[in-house]
Amino acid sequence: MRKKIVLLLGALIIVFSYLTIVSATKAFRSTSELPASLSEMEDTVRLILITQELDTPFWNKVGQGAKQQAKEENVELEVWGSYGNDQEEFLKKMEIAIHSKVDGIIVQGLDTEEFKELSKIKAAFYGIPVITVANDVPVEESLRKTYVGSDQFWAGKMIAHQLIKEMGTSGEVIILGDEVQAYYQKERLAGIQDVLKGYPEINIIIRGTKDTNEQVISTTQQLMNEVPRATAFIAINAKYAGPMIQEIGRRTQVEPYHIYTFDDGVESTALLVQGKLDGILEQKPVEMGQESVKWLMEWITGKTVPLNSEGYLTETNMLVSDGDMP
Repeated sequence: MRKKIVLLLGALIIVFSYLTIVSATKAFRSTSELPASLSEMEDTVRLILITQELDTPFWNKVGQGAKQQAKEENVELEVWGSYGNDQEEFLKKMEIAIHSKVDGIIVQGLDTEEFKELSKIKAAFYGIPVITVANDVPVEESLRKTYVGSDQFWAGKMIAHQLIKEMGTSGEVIILGDEVQAYYQKERLAGIQDVLKGYPEINIIIRGTKDTNEQVISTTQQLMNEVPRATAFIAINAKYAGPMIQEIGRRTQVEPYHIYTFDDGVESTALLVQGKLDGILEQKPVEMGQESVKWLMEWITGKTVPLNSEGYLTETNMLVSDGDMP
């Protein structure tokens, strides 16, 4: 009898030991798999590109370049934004990105207090790096890590030099921009003025307008009445070139005028091909997208800290309508 009890106890010990080993093995496997899964999640870098001009040729190319570079960097990138310069929707998207605690934001700079507050205070609070692309804002007002895009001051100088080459050293030049100029427009204008101030026989008329086709047409009409001897037009906001040319063409022939703008307008390239624009300042939006992701990852991975606060400048070229189109 005693022998049977001993054997029974031995069998129970073996069974319990087996079950303990199996349970421990399962527990070990579970705990060993969990950190690996968490590690994979933590290694996924999520970037957001935000623009207020979705589905325009220029910004589609910026997005294209950013996606290409994100693929090379093996990181996630989403393109967010708004249509038709809806600033309220644009700022809302930026705030959502910040509260989502993304790893980095690439954004079309907007020279407003609301934008600067989001960049300088809210993004900084969450430790999210912000890089401006194509359109910059002053670093001291936004605390953005860097800027990737054209040297807008130099771009303005290139337009002015081309104007002198075509028009000569005298004439009335109308410059059309926003009623409240964004930082990139101020830089373009400063570059134009820097060149034209050396020619005392060139008179510059600078006018701002609200951001609707009707207002641009109305402002152009008013300017042509005020300055009947105008010989040249420059749209520092490229979106205004189309309605501006429309009004010029309604009143007179477009050909005698020297008309210039930049390539970030929806119609810029088409107007150049049609011969309605004498020249556009060509930028490199694909390269801007690529470089912005590259430099953001340099900061996130700690390879380049700090980034150059002056920015990383991309190439610009002057395209004219006399066959120099690529």
